[in-house]
Amino acid sequence: MSSDPVIVSACLLGLSTRYDGKDALNEEVCSLLKGRLIVPVCPEQLGGLPTPRPKAEITAGDGTDVLCGLSRAVDENGEDVTSKFMKGAAETLKAALLTGAQEAYLKDRSPSCGVSLICRRGERIKGMGVTAAMLMKEGIKVTGF
Repeated sequence: MSSDPVIVSACLLGLSTRYDGKDALNEEVCSLLKGRLIVPVCPEQLGGLPTPRPKAEITAGDGTDVLCGLSRAVDENGEDVTSKFMKGAAETLKAALLTGAQEAYLKDRSPSCGVSLICRRGERIKGMGVTAAMLMKEGIKVTGF
């Protein structure tokens, strides 16, 4: 069992950080991480968004496209929240670098944390969120739950 630090979506740990003010407690994640130094993060909160907050999605492509400036993150009220998603991703990366975390367990289907799935117009589609894309780009192993 490794004691290495690991970045974890705070909602997966039972913290009420989701856009709707709820958690997404995942017992499997908690069990897998026993004995590890857990660094809980909510990129959307780190980017300055409140909880609860309007639901957001990536308008086209996925988080990689947002990082490249080819797409945006927009909330359900039409507000462009791209800069907040970018800031949250950068702050999460900073937490990983400060702690030496080489691994992240993230909440799938999130426009920030999605690893293999994000949501667009109520549909689940293949793609990564902004934070997952940034962490992966920097060589951090990301696993979605």
